[in-house]
Amino acid sequence: MLSNKSIQRITFLLALLAWLLLIAADLTGLFKAMRRSPSAIPQWLPQLLLAFFVLLQFIYFRSNIGKAESINFTDLLWRVFVTGLMATLGSLLLLGVGNAIEGYRIGKSILVQYLFYHINIALVLMFLTSTFVVWKRLILYQKTKSLLRFWKGFEYLLVGSLALWVFMPRVNTGFSIIMMLIFASLAYGLVLSVNLKWVAYLNFRQKWKSILLILLVLLYLSYFTRIMLSATQDWFEVLGGPKDGAWSFLNLRLNPVAVSLLGFTFIYALFSLLVILFNLPTSSVFEQKLEEVINFQRLSQAIQAGEKEEHVYNILLDSSISAVVADAAWLEINDQDGEGDLILQRSITDEELLRVKKSISKGIVQSVLERERSKSVTSHKLVATLKDPTFRSMSVYPLLVQNKQIGTLVLLKEVADGFNREMVDIINTFVNQASVSIENFRLLSEALENERYKEELKIAQRVQQALLPKKLASNGCFSIHAFSQAADEVGGDYYDTFQLSDNRYAVIIGDVSGKGTSAAFNMSQMKGVFHSLVEVAQDPKDFLVNANAALSRCLEKTSFITISYFIIDTSTKTVEFARAGHCPTLYFDGSTGKAEFFQNKGLGLGILRNSNFEKHVHVNTIEYKPNDVLLLYTDGITEANNADGEEFGYDRLKDLLEQFAQEPPEKMQTSLIESVYNFSGKRFLNDDYSMVIVKFNPN
Repeated sequence: MLSNKSIQRITFLLALLAWLLLIAADLTGLFKAMRRSPSAIPQWLPQLLLAFFVLLQFIYFRSNIGKAESINFTDLLWRVFVTGLMATLGSLLLLGVGNAIEGYRIGKSILVQYLFYHINIALVLMFLTSTFVVWKRLILYQKTKSLLRFWKGFEYLLVGSLALWVFMPRVNTGFSIIMMLIFASLAYGLVLSVNLKWVAYLNFRQKWKSILLILLVLLYLSYFTRIMLSATQDWFEVLGGPKDGAWSFLNLRLNPVAVSLLGFTFIYALFSLLVILFNLPTSSVFEQKLEEVINFQRLSQAIQAGEKEEHVYNILLDSSISAVVADAAWLEINDQDGEGDLILQRSITDEELLRVKKSISKGIVQSVLERERSKSVTSHKLVATLKDPTFRSMSVYPLLVQNKQIGTLVLLKEVADGFNREMVDIINTFVNQASVSIENFRLLSEALENERYKEELKIAQRVQQALLPKKLASNGCFSIHAFSQAADEVGGDYYDTFQLSDNRYAVIIGDVSGKGTSAAFNMSQMKGVFHSLVEVAQDPKDFLVNANAALSRCLEKTSFITISYFIIDTSTKTVEFARAGHCPTLYFDGSTGKAEFFQNKGLGLGILRNSNFEKHVHVNTIEYKPNDVLLLYTDGITEANNADGEEFGYDRLKDLLEQFAQEPPEKMQTSLIESVYNFSGKRFLNDDYSMVIVKFNPN
């Protein structure tokens, strides 16, 4: 089978050949007409060459877009913009050259004008075809069987219109047939244009970028509409006009495919622009993310509420189906009590389930179904295409407890390539949280029978360590290092990072009220809220307000969480931050050698559970310089006591940072923690203590 690059090269060369042959055929006919002698070239041949040119361009651009699961919406719009820019500049260049040579003999040559018009035809059709392919990718995002069927009908109508137009002289049809084809195609396009699900997955910045790109695309379309309406008539009259029908196919106004493509691309661009504008104030993405947070919290709270394992399985199954709009699913749990495997099914019969299992070929997906999962398996490999009469794609997720597969979640769709990367990531989050909840449940049950308190602490410690990131996001502009130690083997300190873009990074540190298992559970909820909202929130204030709203629904009335949230932008060399009741951040100025505490204020999450919380959020921005240090910590460090009951305090921490600020973050952390140990006279403190150090590197 040919690769995409091979297909692109072949179709490009064939399209170029078809265009050159079209020019040669037309020139031959033109010379014959100028000499008033009959042409040996049949009238339908140039039309056939033009039709081949359009079809080859469609194949070229379709192979150039890539698979739907790798779609980046703004990149697709950028592709349309660049193609339109090239086509428009080419057309304007021809116009400028034509105006420049208009007074000369060559400028009045019908052959030169003829060549210019052919180039304009190629540019117009190239832009319309490439835009059509991109619109197809956007429309078929999260495709369904009915949508796929309707789109195929649209394509068949366009191909049929093209074929009928080629052989139009052979049948007794006229302008009415062309208008019927155009109206039918535009009606199809109008119905398809309401499929704009991709807009919901744009963040605020991407929406503004998309608005600009779509406006430019509409500008290009307006320009090409002018060419088709006015310039076409001018050149057409130069080539013979209505008096001679030999070149009537060159009149794009009579080409049903060209007019249909122009109308469809314009309608979809206009609809996209309006929907994005309406979605700017309130984005449906936040609603979806909020639903994911709630489902995440339901999985976290199921064990706390004293429910059985089967309740967690049902929540996992229903939440997963809802998140990816699966057509069917089942969850199979291994036999543990000698009562046989537990299988929970949704919209699938026993017969269909067995048939799907048999249709899976040997490979990674089957090994997961047979509970032989390798540790090297990654998420994107757990998606498969099925040769089943009902279901065409599936996604499989192993349910692991203590590194042992206890079950398998299988999601099915009736369309091929029905699962993209974002869907897989969402379900992985649900499965991982369900695994943690089930693991906690089972280990807690064992602890109650044997050594309840000791086992409970070990479980919570594993949960806490699993929730803390193994690697912190950064780039060459800054270095980052973190350290955390729980008191009595378990605590509620939390820190994390997230790369928002090439130059923007989110950093968070938090402290959950209380200790023990409940603090660890609340910590897991904080992690879920962070990862669900970090890409949606536009700034620290937006994040804190939405995080408070989400956590207020699940935290106990006596529980709260303090955090400090930062956005580091290495392109502007700024740090934007807000504080929700957490310890004041310590900042070292590399140019002065002095450290100061940030004085911004704020209430902890869950303390004020209404809209008044927003009034207590204050956002600050600073510009960092090389060798500046940002020190984030929890109160376990400043409240560490020595034998006399004296606290370590803020002043000592400030003096020590000034002393060790020239060291790398790892060594700086070691020196600071050793100083705390030396002060307290012991290596284990009474409270959880964590520290995150960010040092900004020289240019």
